[in-house]
Amino acid sequence: MAASPQNPAAATPRRKVSRHRGEGQWAAGHFTPLNGNEQFKKDDDGLNVRTRVETIYSKRGFDSIDPNDLRGRLRWWGLYTQRRPGIDGGRTGVLEPEELEDQYFMMRVRITGGRLTTEQLRVIGEIAETYARGTADITDRQNIQYHWIRIEDVPAIWERLEAVGLSTTEACGDTPRGMLGSPVAGVAEDEIIDGSAALDEIARRYIGDPRFSNLPRKFKTAVSGSPLLDVAHEINDVSFVGVVHPEHGPGFDLWVGGGLSTNPRFGVRLGAWVPEADVPEVWEGVISIFRDHGYRRLRNRARLKFLVADWGPEKFRQVLEDDYLGRRLADGPAPEMPAQRWRDHIGVHRQKDGRFYVGFAPRVGRMDGSLLTKVAALAEDHGSGRVSTTAEQKMIVLDVPQDRVDSLVDGLEALDLRVKPSPFRRGTMACTGIEFCKLAIVETKERGSELIDELERRLPDFGEPLTININGCPNACARIQTADIGLKGQLVTDAEGRQVSGYQVHLGGALGLEPAFGRKVRGLKVTSDELPDYIERVLKRFEAEREDGERFATWAARADAEALS
Repeated sequence: MAASPQNPAAATPRRKVSRHRGEGQWAAGHFTPLNGNEQFKKDDDGLNVRTRVETIYSKRGFDSIDPNDLRGRLRWWGLYTQRRPGIDGGRTGVLEPEELEDQYFMMRVRITGGRLTTEQLRVIGEIAETYARGTADITDRQNIQYHWIRIEDVPAIWERLEAVGLSTTEACGDTPRGMLGSPVAGVAEDEIIDGSAALDEIARRYIGDPRFSNLPRKFKTAVSGSPLLDVAHEINDVSFVGVVHPEHGPGFDLWVGGGLSTNPRFGVRLGAWVPEADVPEVWEGVISIFRDHGYRRLRNRARLKFLVADWGPEKFRQVLEDDYLGRRLADGPAPEMPAQRWRDHIGVHRQKDGRFYVGFAPRVGRMDGSLLTKVAALAEDHGSGRVSTTAEQKMIVLDVPQDRVDSLVDGLEALDLRVKPSPFRRGTMACTGIEFCKLAIVETKERGSELIDELERRLPDFGEPLTININGCPNACARIQTADIGLKGQLVTDAEGRQVSGYQVHLGGALGLEPAFGRKVRGLKVTSDELPDYIERVLKRFEAEREDGERFATWAARADAEALS
């Protein structure tokens, strides 16, 4: 018998050859789940778990939750189990999930484009005080995260959030997660185009839509018409970046395939210009490609960035136009490099209507419910009732009359919310860390706050823009690879030979139109206790060796290893 695709064994009788299953791409006809995550998603849509929370789990308690719901589908409604207290970082990778997790949840509140009313902010703060032991952290996705949430309280929290137009729908999971937008959309004097209406339309049409509730992995979106490039468009799955077309006027430049974690890749331009009205349709096309062609066999290769890397931008654009849009997109220009190096909108800035917006810096995004309600009261007293969160773990009060600016600044500063922060307060971000995260190896939030204080004391005259991003594990939730100084949490050996909390150091990362991943110097690791000494030493070396106007990232890229050690 001749060999054939139907009878491969005829050609190789000594070896059993199974049918090639590809990468689990639906577009190639591979619908059989190839791992446990794909199986539980096929068994039941994650969106359906809400009914079980409301009718069963909230009434019978934590122990009644099905394991596939507990460690899977609950994420479709913004819920992860949090880390059990007292488990050190050395046990993170060896314990089973049920040993690591506590009977409490992290809950993520979805905030599209970071835009909030003071009523919404007050409700977020009240929920934190009532149900989350006061916790309420601002994330670098412009969301709010609670901790210490009990499953019994989840329906009541949903009810309170939804009463003011907020939700946790698809805030986590293999879904179109929270979408970034310029926090000063519609008000900034230098704005190219306001993308907030397009973001709202994407959320209205597609969030909670079962057509997009089973993606290969998470899908991150950014839309901004700010010339400051203020939504980290380089590291999102899809980004729409404001540009002016020489013939068609303001619109958006389309980027795809960005993402960090353990295999970081910057997004690529497709060279396509998208008018504002077409953004939702083009977004649907991009996410549909991901759903249909994305790799589902291995979780660590399931992000869109891997497909884009294999296809290249030309093929991706062709498939988008030919198979999903049914039309050509106009070619368009790239965005321009911003002159300003900070992209967080901190400080006092004039709006296009003559009023002002005031951006302020909490400590590494850490807030609490009481503080949020105080910010809401200040914003109501001084503005129009609008605030926003930023992609840098900061906040902004909008629409402040000129004669109320000083009073607002004084009120914020009295709460330790700095409108004129040091570079260290302004530029330091931190992920959740070992306090609550089951993946973390080291502490981050408290370490970041202490580091700010130490550097302000040791280097009071340092005035250069500088980003210090602290992550509790290799997954880069705090963008360690794109910071001037990126710190990846791990166990390191101290001078006495003990295993202690510490960080692998990445130096010279940057976002912008000339993005770069930070440089790793061989063997460069510091303990948590040594961190202030190390950063002080490196920054003093930078100040001594830098050329006129040279950025830290540029210096770090050219400096020898000894200077960075």
